[in-house]
Amino acid sequence: MKRIGFAFVLLLGLACATKKQEILTPPPATAGTIRGVVQDSQGAPLPGVTVTVNGEGRNIVTVTDANGAYTLGGIAPGIYTIVSELYGFSRTQQTAQVSANGASLVTTISSSVSETITVSAEAPLVDVTRTATASTVYSGGRGTHLRTKAAKVVAAPPAPAPAPSVPYIVDGIDQPGYAKFEDHGFVETKKERVTTFAIDVDRASYTNIRRYLERGLVPPPDAVRVEEMINYFAYHYPQPDGDAPFSITTEVAGCPWNVQNRLLRIGIQGRNLEQWKMAPNNLVFLLDVSGSMAPQDRLPLLQSAFRVLVDQLRAEDRVAIVVYAGAAGLVLPPTSGADKQTILAALDRLRSGGSTAGGAGIELAYKVAQDGFLGDGNNRVILATDGDFNVGISQIGDLEKLIEEKRKTGVFLSVIGVGDNNLQDAKMETLADKGNGNYAYLDSLKEAEKVFRQELTGTLVTIAKDVKVQIELDPSKVASYRQIGYENRAMANQDFEDDAKDAGELGAGHSVTALFEITPVSNTHGRIATVRLRYKEPKGETSRQVVANAVDEGKSAYEASADMQFATAIAEFGMLLRDSPHKGSASWADVMHLASIARGEDLEGVREEFLRMLDSAKHVTGPRLAGR
Repeated sequence: MKRIGFAFVLLLGLACATKKQEILTPPPATAGTIRGVVQDSQGAPLPGVTVTVNGEGRNIVTVTDANGAYTLGGIAPGIYTIVSELYGFSRTQQTAQVSANGASLVTTISSSVSETITVSAEAPLVDVTRTATASTVYSGGRGTHLRTKAAKVVAAPPAPAPAPSVPYIVDGIDQPGYAKFEDHGFVETKKERVTTFAIDVDRASYTNIRRYLERGLVPPPDAVRVEEMINYFAYHYPQPDGDAPFSITTEVAGCPWNVQNRLLRIGIQGRNLEQWKMAPNNLVFLLDVSGSMAPQDRLPLLQSAFRVLVDQLRAEDRVAIVVYAGAAGLVLPPTSGADKQTILAALDRLRSGGSTAGGAGIELAYKVAQDGFLGDGNNRVILATDGDFNVGISQIGDLEKLIEEKRKTGVFLSVIGVGDNNLQDAKMETLADKGNGNYAYLDSLKEAEKVFRQELTGTLVTIAKDVKVQIELDPSKVASYRQIGYENRAMANQDFEDDAKDAGELGAGHSVTALFEITPVSNTHGRIATVRLRYKEPKGETSRQVVANAVDEGKSAYEASADMQFATAIAEFGMLLRDSPHKGSASWADVMHLASIARGEDLEGVREEFLRMLDSAKHVTGPRLAGR
């Protein structure tokens, strides 16, 4: 009993000592909260304003909500600088003393441009036909953009009559526009031992072919670009371990459709980049909202696709939205990626109608991108269209010149294609090539997930530009050769070291695969070719060179690596679809066998999907190839 009483007294003493110690310790300083409202000169709240708070070793960025308000908690007492920025308005800087009770601010920012009211007489770019609102167009030193406000509707002069579009008619039906090309033929090595080409990371051909086959249709031969089909898939190439932003892999094995020949594979793997490590993005979505974009697989699909991209954006990223039909306009000024609600609302309001002033849209999109240019960021226009430009600058030669001039600003262009019967594939591929970007075709929302989520860094971030590959084959080992695919990427050999010549771009994490079919002089093994690759840094103008060797170890087609076998199967598949004169003994059975044994890891299910496509292709191609 005495022990219990002693223990109780001891505990009581400790508790009192602890309580006394707590009383003697001063309470920590209470963090404050900054509450603010940003408004225009008329007192109207401004949503989407980027507010940056600097001070006491901290840098915090937020965006005002629909009521122009923002709240930042956990701010230690001290003196802070608050900067408020919104495209088309003057940049405003304030100093605030934050106490333990926080601080409240009202910020007024003024428009930096003049104001006029216009409403197009054509179908609206943004659906305003059911409200008493009009589009307010701001134009000035920092670009042009639209806001929506109550106003008297005043009809603008009618738009000029659209220029006649180039017809693509077969049997009375509109046809898509594909660039015609012939398969590479064999070249005698003694006469021409060197060949040069630009890389290609586009994947549009594969998804477009998939659309044809899923509908039970035979794709046009010119829609089948073998290199894009091969490069649609990921391979197990090693990550670079040197200064170059990519690795080079070579392999030589047997040719399944011509047992006397060999296949040389060259694989280029771009360095991976974690999404959170990306530099800030300055993006302009350029959407075609003309009448041809009304079907569900066009503008509605694009709206869903861009929602996927918006979901990936960070607060430091900026997005603007430009649209074009009979004319072009900016429906969303540059807006922080943190304000997803505002961006998505702008996307949801888009409606289709009118003719297609694509050239004007490109001009405005580049202007907006240049006005918001980030010197340390990724600056890119993403054009989404079926490519049917028919107002203003619409001829491919004129569009090429326009894009070539614009890329000098450091703003790159990517192209997203949609649609079927009037898809202007050649035009869109050319624009992406000339704009230092890539070209993808969306046939489903699932494909949008692949492009804008799984491959986001590759889609947005260029790690090497003007990438050229030159192969020098050994005439003592190789009698003749031909490149499989890359017909529209061939370059003159003298252009390899000419830094003024444009070539292909490599995105973060992207891989590029090229195949050459070669006729050996004999069965001797060893080094058969030297591979040279030149590239520029994304913001550089002087190229660097990397060299690798290709060695033939005598492997058969079925002793090759799984990656080599799968790429070979796709090449054979493409030659069958094109009914290539070089297909030799190629057969659906052989393609299926090679692809099946090499399928390997398939987390996204794309290789399994390819096997299903093979079965469809065999049946839809009909008598032409049914016996193979």
